[in-house]
Amino acid sequence: MLTHLQIRDFAIIDAAELELGDGLTALTGETGAGKSILVDAVLLAIGGRGGPDVVRHGAERAEITATFDIRRNAAARAWLEEQSLEHDGEVMLRRQIGADGRSRAYVNGQAQPVNQVRALGERLLDIHGQQEFLTLVRPDTQRALLDAHGGHAALLAPVARLAHEYRAVEAELHDLALAAAERDARLELLSYQVQELEALALEAGEPEALAAEAQRLANRGRLATGAEAALALLYEGDGEDAHARTGKALAQLRAGLELDARLQPVAALIGEALIPLKEAGRELAAYLESLEVDPRRQEAVETRMASIEQLARKHRVAAAELPGQLAALRLELETLERAGTTLAELEARRTALGREYRAAAATLSGARRRAAGELGKAVTALMRGLGMPGGSFVVEVAALPEAVVDPRGADTIEFLVSANPGQPPKPIARVASGGELSRISLAVQVAAARESDGPTCMIFDEVDAGVGGAVAEMVGRELHALGRRGQVLCVTHLPQVASQADQHVRVAKLSDGRSSRTVLTPLGADERVEELARMLAGVDVTAAAREHAREMLSKPKGSEARPAGRKRRPS
Repeated sequence: MLTHLQIRDFAIIDAAELELGDGLTALTGETGAGKSILVDAVLLAIGGRGGPDVVRHGAERAEITATFDIRRNAAARAWLEEQSLEHDGEVMLRRQIGADGRSRAYVNGQAQPVNQVRALGERLLDIHGQQEFLTLVRPDTQRALLDAHGGHAALLAPVARLAHEYRAVEAELHDLALAAAERDARLELLSYQVQELEALALEAGEPEALAAEAQRLANRGRLATGAEAALALLYEGDGEDAHARTGKALAQLRAGLELDARLQPVAALIGEALIPLKEAGRELAAYLESLEVDPRRQEAVETRMASIEQLARKHRVAAAELPGQLAALRLELETLERAGTTLAELEARRTALGREYRAAAATLSGARRRAAGELGKAVTALMRGLGMPGGSFVVEVAALPEAVVDPRGADTIEFLVSANPGQPPKPIARVASGGELSRISLAVQVAAARESDGPTCMIFDEVDAGVGGAVAEMVGRELHALGRRGQVLCVTHLPQVASQADQHVRVAKLSDGRSSRTVLTPLGADERVEELARMLAGVDVTAAAREHAREMLSKPKGSEARPAGRKRRPS
């Protein structure tokens, strides 16, 4: 529900602010006062198109802020959550357009692309009239209205689920079919590659170990020379090595231990040093023995490394990745070997899903046809009460080709209308004038409205165009009935419609001879009488006109004219 609207420097509005409630709000005023400008401002706030020409002359930018209560609008709340935008049951849309044409849009204070704001706006309100956001001519809207009228949510769910499953299986089949086209050649290649890698029998870590061994074998002469020199200095130096000299030092100290006990710690340290020196000597000796290998070992290592590198280049992977490559090739080989069985299973699954989908879609189609007949009769009756006595409304449900599997069902839905007697029904977008389309839209909304979490705010722009008298009163009653389910804003020239409103706002244009501006004034009881009297009498408001206005306002609102069987939404 639109709760607050603030406009600055838009068209001929310098500053205007409006608090709005639920039910029916009438917007009235003289021709040219700016009532449609108000609708244009709301359109701009919810992502409509606008250029620098909307900026009031002399101003830097136009700014419109629209605040909506979304506690009853699950679709809008879900959209905000998908975009990670915080809300507290309320959303504020702000739109700025500069005199240079630059446009900015904000949702709850965060900048958003205009197309994103437009997507949110479609979940917040519907505008019916000669406007670019008119939704009644859209196939998706027509289908949604019919399904809402028929209460088809429980039938739509399995149709959508089965269609998505069918498409997933079909995509998998397509991929397998492409692979099967080259299956034999690929099988032969994979078998050869797997056998080749299995014959190599490469172990984890083997390439690194072979590289280290090859480096050691290639440099064993230098390694042996260094090890022999170190061994001579440490342990095998004919009495001149570190071990022998350390032993002599210990023998010298032992002679003095009896004379001075303070030498005992030093002697112990030297004695301990003899042990690692001896161990180091043994290790070096063992290392030298390991360097004396069969000369053919170097050739074997080099040959093994060459085989590994050759296969690594062939498969375009690092040598260490060859075991992983073997596992992947084995998996692909097994998959292809099972492909024939998998294809048959998937084809059977697709056939079964197709049968289930067609059965579910046929049930939905039957329900749609029944609901189409009911909706067509209801809208036709409302149209004839809204100034189109020879009009008729038909909801055509046509079958899609059997091969089409659509999550929305196996039907195309189209609204057909005949505004005049003797004319065959044609698509609504081609035969209805702007005023007729607005009234047809009103009739459809009244006939199809159900308790839902869709937009709870609807704006009707001059749906009473070309009607008067009893028809105008019927329009007002239907708008009032629709307002009981949510919020309706109606731009009107007719007192019969305005008198049915729960709130009344007068739109007036003031001029000082040099410039003009539009002001919005919520009307109290006495002010409503004056405004209705003006609408009844014109320039010269008479006492009789005022009395007539009071009489119109004193009548019960048109809620009792609400179609039977419809639930009232608490306001």
